[in-house]
Amino acid sequence: MTSSLIRGRPRRSRSHISVRVAHALLGVVAGVVWLMLPWMTINDDAPVAAARVSAAAPESDGSSAADLVLPVAALAVVVALAAYGSLRRIRRTRGRTTPPAPGTTHVGAYASPAAPPPLADLDDRSRTALVEADNHLRAFRDELSFAGAESGPDAMAPFVRAAEAAEAELAAACAIRRRYDEGVPEEAAALAGVVGRCEEAERRLTAGEADLRGLRERDPAGALAAAEARFRELTARTGGTVPVGDSVTGYVELAKDSLVSATVHLNQTHQATAAERPDEAALHLRAAETAISRADVLVTAVARVDTARAEAARLVPSALTGAEAELAPLRDGPEGEAYARLQHADAVLTAVRQETTSGQPYDPLGVLRRIVRATAPLATGRSGVLTAAARLVARESLAGAEDCVAVHREAVGAAPRVLLAEARRADDLPQDTLAREARDLAERDVRLRGHTD
Repeated sequence: MTSSLIRGRPRRSRSHISVRVAHALLGVVAGVVWLMLPWMTINDDAPVAAARVSAAAPESDGSSAADLVLPVAALAVVVALAAYGSLRRIRRTRGRTTPPAPGTTHVGAYASPAAPPPLADLDDRSRTALVEADNHLRAFRDELSFAGAESGPDAMAPFVRAAEAAEAELAAACAIRRRYDEGVPEEAAALAGVVGRCEEAERRLTAGEADLRGLRERDPAGALAAAEARFRELTARTGGTVPVGDSVTGYVELAKDSLVSATVHLNQTHQATAAERPDEAALHLRAAETAISRADVLVTAVARVDTARAEAARLVPSALTGAEAELAPLRDGPEGEAYARLQHADAVLTAVRQETTSGQPYDPLGVLRRIVRATAPLATGRSGVLTAAARLVARESLAGAEDCVAVHREAVGAAPRVLLAEARRADDLPQDTLAREARDLAERDVRLRGHTD
């Protein structure tokens, strides 16, 4: 009761003020009219002669005071009403108890200029958008591989195009982010561009994903059968896989863990299907497919590294010969920087020969990388074997970085993904450098945040 009285009190006082203002204005107007009317003023009787003279005098050309009474009165009323209306509007605005609508001024009638978000918020938002869009693209491609086994490549063509369009948007976003990290004048515009590109990639993926899910839901039994067939094939491959090289250490164990997780989700899919819970069955099937895809990446990486090491071992002797051929024309009186680089290249080649002929195990890819990097500043491109060696090393570094991000994508941040996108566009030697840096950053993120299945 008390609160209602308190809320009502300002309304009564406001209405009283309005009545008083109206009375005051009415009094002012009445006074002006009273003073301006000639018959309301004091009129002393003049002598008859003076009256006759006044009556006989010719009329003046100007307007009399009586002609101005109505215009002045009307003007006074208009001004008074305008002032009163303005006063009421100001008081009503100041007396508001509800907050203004978002995006409006205090009056609530006009949109206020939107304040730009802080640069730090845009930075975090762009990083998050990059990570989410990249993870979405990878998950979409994983599901696409299973759907292709069910429906065939022709049915998958529209979805492949959607994935390629999303990948192009994401690549553009990574390029913008890379330029921003290197120092772009328009910081806010660059970060907003990253977010916009990622949102467009998400939109394309979401549209394609909805159609793909609709296609797969027509035959849930076929989708489950395809996942189980791939699971059995991958289990057989994992059992006979032996990792070689430090770059794939622990990959077989991670693959086995993923297959165990896939087994659990496949069993839950069967249980949900038997209980006629299709939504739950579809959810477990997606989780099983994700685990199977992760195991496939790990097992494939081990086999790929084994093949690349064997190819590198065959190339090492030819690369040494090609390097000597590249350096031979430079040995006649080199000076300055060229002399220092030649000395460094000779030292690296000597160390490589000792390492490869010692009878001890060595990393052929690492050796090939050292040969390529030592001779790159002096090479003229005459030796094709060095070009092939550089291409092999760069290709393997890029694939290794891709595998690391794909397997640990829940823990990898935006920086490794941006470097990885840059490496895809680079030439052989820069590609190797960028890919290795991207993998180092990804592994650092995994150590900091941990691996999650």
